[in-house]
This record gives sequence, structure tokens and C-alpha cells, in this order.
Amino acid sequence: MSFAAFGPGIIIVTRTDLAQQTPINIGYAQSLSLDIAGEVKPLYGTYQFPLVQARGTIKASGKFVAAEISGIAWNSFFYGQSSFSAGGFQWNIGEQHTIPAGGTLTVTNSTNYDDDLGVIFDASRLPAQKTPSAPAAGYYAESAGVYTFNTAQVGLVADVTYTSTVTTGQSLLVTSQVIGTTPTFQLDYYTNLNRPALGPTPFAVRVFACVAAKHSLGFKLSDFMMPEFDFEFFSLPNLNVLQYVFPEIS
Repeated sequence: MSFAAFGPGIIIVTRTDLAQQTPINIGYAQSLSLDIAGEVKPLYGTYQFPLVQARGTIKASGKFVAAEISGIAWNSFFYGQSSFSAGGFQWNIGEQHTIPAGGTLTVTNSTNYDDDLGVIFDASRLPAQKTPSAPAAGYYAESAGVYTFNTAQVGLVADVTYTSTVTTGQSLLVTSQVIGTTPTFQLDYYTNLNRPALGPTPFAVRVFACVAAKHSLGFKLSDFMMPEFDFEFFSLPNLNVLQYVFPEIS
């Protein structure tokens, strides 16, 4: 008997190139597609239509979209880096300071200062230009969280944007790996449509051996960022590729 499936379901990935890896829910799945395309070769004779068709190799690929930012899922699926580190850096956006006499100011988080991301003069909304030292009017110099301006700017309000290190959260530093380094994962998918006439109709798919092909992050105005993941899959040594579990016996 046929059945219907509805919605994006649940997607869980488990890294398989390393032992005893934790299964990870990719988070608020939005869509999943599996594309299995065979290369078909026709044999022609005298007539217009093929005498026979034979299928050769099969390309197996897929794509899913999530709505949650999960570093551990991204790493398991695509990057395959060795570990996360505690902390990272935070943005301090437009921190306002009135330029004091002498033209030198120190940002609030100077103790944990990380990097300069620019200065805007508050009144004019014009960006200040950076210079190594001895800034002229409209310029600034920076060293370890200490910002120096020309004395002509004394009394103006400067909006300083910079990063500072933090101990909260965690970081994933992506480094270049040797060609051929290929994290693999198993993908499990589940969906269930409960219809009054039929009751629950759960449908599950397990793809045994997958390799990530593409990871996209798209940020748009007035919309959520939805990470996209493209992957391809292949057979295990025992030739198993994927398994469908249907809710009813045909």
C-alpha cells in the first residue's frame, strides 16, 4: 500500500571515519533531497528507437537545509577538524568614546583586546582612516587597544569597533588538511504523517556512507540564515548503499 510523507522530518548525522562518534541532530531541518541518477546508454540499430538500454554507473547525491547554527554538526558533516577550543572572540560594535585632551583613548576591553575593526566619527558618520603613527586630522593610529587621534579631533565622539577575546562559548578553527582527507558520515532520516484513516505512517531512510561536497552559508536581509549542505554517498565494502523503511508491507 502506498503512503504519504510530509514535512522536513528529522536528520541525524554520525561521523564514521572515527570510532564512537556522537550522533548529531543537524537542528530544525528544513528540507532533505536524495538524488540517485544512473547513466543510461542506448544501443541503436536501423530504427529510430533504441533496441536496448543498459544502465552503467550511478551518481548518488543529496542536499539538506537546516535552520540551526551548530558547530559540532558542521564539523561532523564537513570539516572533520580534530577538536574545538574554549572561548574565542566577540565583537564590540560602535563603542563610543569622547576623544580626550592629547588625542589618546583606551577601549573598554583593552585587557582582552584582539583586533581593530575601524572607527567612525559619530557626528559626521564618516570613517576615520588608519595610519601607523602620528595621525593627521581624520586619521587614527591603534596599538593593543589604545587609539590615537590628531589633536584637531579632541572633543569629538568616536565610535570604535573592535574584537576582544572571551572565555565563553567555543571556537572551531578550520585549518587546511592534506589532500585526500575525507570525513565520512552516516545519515539517518525520519518522518511521520499521522492521518485519521491510516494512523501513523513513519518513514525512515539510512544512508550508510556519505561524504560532504559543499557547505553554504547564506545571510539575507529580514530572513533567517539557513545553512545548506551538499553531499554524495557511496557503497560500504559489503555493497550496502542505503536502506528505506516503509510503514506498511506492500
